[in-house]
Amino acid sequence: MSSSDYAKDVLVSADWVESHLDEFQSDDPSYRLVEVDVDTEAYDESHAPGAIGFNWESQLQDQTTRDVLTKDDFADLLGSHGISEDSTVVLYGDNSNWFAAYTYWQFKYYGHEDVHLMNGGRDYWVDNDYPTTDEVPSFPEQDYTAKGPFEDIRAYRDDVQKAVDKGLPLVDVRSPEEFSGEILAPPGLQETAQRGGHVPGASNISWAATVNDDGTFKSADELRELYAAEGIEGDESTIAYCRIGERSSIAWFALHELLGYDNVTNYDGSWTEWGNLVGAPVEKGN
Repeated sequence: MSSSDYAKDVLVSADWVESHLDEFQSDDPSYRLVEVDVDTEAYDESHAPGAIGFNWESQLQDQTTRDVLTKDDFADLLGSHGISEDSTVVLYGDNSNWFAAYTYWQFKYYGHEDVHLMNGGRDYWVDNDYPTTDEVPSFPEQDYTAKGPFEDIRAYRDDVQKAVDKGLPLVDVRSPEEFSGEILAPPGLQETAQRGGHVPGASNISWAATVNDDGTFKSADELRELYAAEGIEGDESTIAYCRIGERSSIAWFALHELLGYDNVTNYDGSWTEWGNLVGAPVEKGN
């Protein structure tokens, strides 16, 4: 699908997506295109032809537990939108694929094998005048059975505490202001933690440092150098986190999928959990 020096063939170009729009619009479930946003107003106005629209907050999160979807709910969501276990799924979305990368991670958590990100996301597609429509597709329902979950790509609060105790790498992808504790959330977003700061020993490597100005991922060599500068070279278990687990999915994707570092997990509880835990160690400042 793409030629690069990345460890895995998990990125597709906007050109590749455009050349497969007929397949993405077909009732045949072999190919499915999914746009994932935190706010689907933009999708409602325009999206790539054939793209299914998922709302990250209301459809890809358990509304009671603030957790990933259960295995059954995940299977129901995909099957009801015409996605089969054998579908080649391409995900893209807003904010340089924040929420699409989280969805990719959730697809992998439940064992979907053939899933990809469209490099550059929604902004790249729109800014470069690729075709759009406001037509919402409707595909025949599929019987989807999820696998797993595969816990080796997910971190929990106990894993974070063990990493702190052992001095293992932690990647905090938030802004320097969030990392230092100066602010609790990006401007304009809801503050979801009682305390500001970061997990002790974490390196602040912004998600934005992994992408180019147009939202596409930097080369494997550039990514390797970026993380190696903080001592992260794939030889130790590494945990990525942010505020709610979506920006850290970009770091997990870069490290685990693009660089092929095996022992990398996404802490989807992230600062919303850690910053509210009684007694959890917190550092402030840079």
